[in-house]
Amino acid sequence: MFLTTVLLRKRIPGKQWIGKYRRPRVVTVTMKQAMIRRLEIEAENEYWLSRPYLTREQEYKHNTEGRRAKWEAFKSLVKARFPEHKYISDHLNHLNVSKKWTF
Repeated sequence: MFLTTVLLRKRIPGKQWIGKYRRPRVVTVTMKQAMIRRLEIEAENEYWLSRPYLTREQEYKHNTEGRRAKWEAFKSLVKARFPEHKYISDHLNHLNVSKKWTF
């Protein structure tokens, strides 16, 4: 498509920088350097991620006390926000003025 466009001196349809048949961008030296820099950073990240700080044995249940403390704090916070239990007998107790049907 691009070869035909160039050889026959036809124009690119629509906007030349967007769309399916857009004009390809020229790759500059700066773009190549930026890509190499990003790839080097990614390679360094992969290097550090491949060497864990803790072994699997050290990592297994290493923070159970902290997690349990956080869970208890969260539970107490939720319980503090929750209203006290109310019973139906407390609401309807004022109706027990006279119980004529009981002996």
